[in-house]
Amino acid sequence: MVCHSHRDYRLKIGLGKGERYIKVALVGNANVGKSVLFNQLTGSYQIIGNWPGKTVERAIGKLRFEGYDIVVVDLPGIYSLSTFSEEEMISREYILREKPDVVINVVDASVLERNLYLTLQLIEMEVPLIICLNQMDMAKKKGIIIDVKRLEELLGIPVIPTVAIRGEGIYDLMKKAVELATDRGRRLKPRIKFRDIIEKRIEKLMRVIEREGLQLDYPSRYVAIKLLEGDEEIRRLISGRSVEVLEEAMRLANELSEIYGEPPYAIIASERYLAISKIVSKVVTLMKVKRTFVDWLDWITTHRVFGYVTSAGVLFFLLLWTFFIGDFLAGLIEGVFAFLQPVEPLIRGPLYSIIWNGMYGGFVAGVTLVIPYVIPFYFLLAVIEDSGIMTRIAFMIDSLMHKIGLHGKAIIPLILGYGCNVPAIYSTRILGSRRERLLASLYITFVPCSARTIVILGLVSQFLGMWWAILLYIIDIIIIFILGKVAIRVVPGETPGLIMELHSFRLPSLKVVLRQTWARTKYIIYIVFPLYILGSAGVQVLYVLGFLKPISLILSPVMVGWLGLPAITG
Repeated sequence: MVCHSHRDYRLKIGLGKGERYIKVALVGNANVGKSVLFNQLTGSYQIIGNWPGKTVERAIGKLRFEGYDIVVVDLPGIYSLSTFSEEEMISREYILREKPDVVINVVDASVLERNLYLTLQLIEMEVPLIICLNQMDMAKKKGIIIDVKRLEELLGIPVIPTVAIRGEGIYDLMKKAVELATDRGRRLKPRIKFRDIIEKRIEKLMRVIEREGLQLDYPSRYVAIKLLEGDEEIRRLISGRSVEVLEEAMRLANELSEIYGEPPYAIIASERYLAISKIVSKVVTLMKVKRTFVDWLDWITTHRVFGYVTSAGVLFFLLLWTFFIGDFLAGLIEGVFAFLQPVEPLIRGPLYSIIWNGMYGGFVAGVTLVIPYVIPFYFLLAVIEDSGIMTRIAFMIDSLMHKIGLHGKAIIPLILGYGCNVPAIYSTRILGSRRERLLASLYITFVPCSARTIVILGLVSQFLGMWWAILLYIIDIIIIFILGKVAIRVVPGETPGLIMELHSFRLPSLKVVLRQTWARTKYIIYIVFPLYILGSAGVQVLYVLGFLKPISLILSPVMVGWLGLPAITG
């Protein structure tokens, strides 16, 4: 089991114990608007955390709709229901074992053919399914017209068109979900079939499975298809129960390989794409549209030459924005604190030193870090992400990142490291394997965060010049790549290829940008502020007790003799 029952979550998010209670799971590819739909449905009634024992984040929320308490689970963005990643395993196990009342498959209407691969796998699982045909506005801009009723007939499941970012179609979607969950809706019979050569072997294997009387959480057709594909998880599930089923599956899979000359998993995948191609040809009409500025922008950001230039330019602008805006805001905040400096306290002595110089000084240090440097950085980063630029940067830099054992997606945590290393390491959860997360976390510790940047700009740039400060950044990047060459030998393993949705460019949503900024900044506030306050107070305690002077004496050979600094610098 990969997740707890929602009976636990009902109490946590404030739901009652009545019968009018529905579980809804949101499933879909990355960047199809699934999270936007989740936020529209649940608003502030959300719990964000990790799946038990996993690094993948989960989001659970609630809403009240027409007298029903509805729990909504936003499953990770995936492209199939295989077991190649934690996200895919979590989604598959949740749907099959927790058995939500309704599964809403969020599909990007502008790239329908690519998204329907996951839809067909959900149909094979025989779950109560609804298609949320999202981003219909983007499809229209691309000249894509979809016959929704015809698509519904061909798939055999309800299809509801939506524009989640504007809230369009969401009421109809939830109304259909309630109808389906309470058996008041018309349950269409999915009728996606493969060609006869494959279909006959699936049916033959189904008969063997049913004859053996195996008690499984999975539908027999789904198990038969997965066994023919060679799915290791399903094979392990069957291995202790029926040798005959495994032997029959192997024999039938070998027959298909001999007929088609390909591995069984490739044959099944081809069948799905063939079925999808036939469906799309009957429901999609393409209108001629003029080449737009967005098309030109998409071309230049993925060009083999200009793409690298634009990626470097965006990253450089992100850093400049952080430094210049941060420096401006830091000056304002320091002025405010200087203006608010209270009258000299009446109480003096050790307690004053610990509270005022220590705890209050730590608080001021935290404020002058988070507000001027961290918040502007995360705000602009959220703008870059929501606009679609970040995925193109990851795509362009993928081959370079492979040289240090990562793929292009890892550039996101590394860039976050320039704001603060703590949330950057936290964000390595987006990477697929433990090895990638370990390597990325190691490299992030060498990325100069905003605090170290202040030192670089405030000291090196001030006394030696800006070019020496820039040289330090270049040296730092070189060190990271040298470290990477060593690390990939110490931590062996394969670097996976990059699979990332390059969604269309769009104007960033202020609501989404602010939500993302807060989601990242709050971890800084929760972690950094207590550490700054307690750390500063701790230093003052050492000072009051007289421990700092001996420490300075011990370090003086380095501080004074080698670096030429005052002894107290230690």
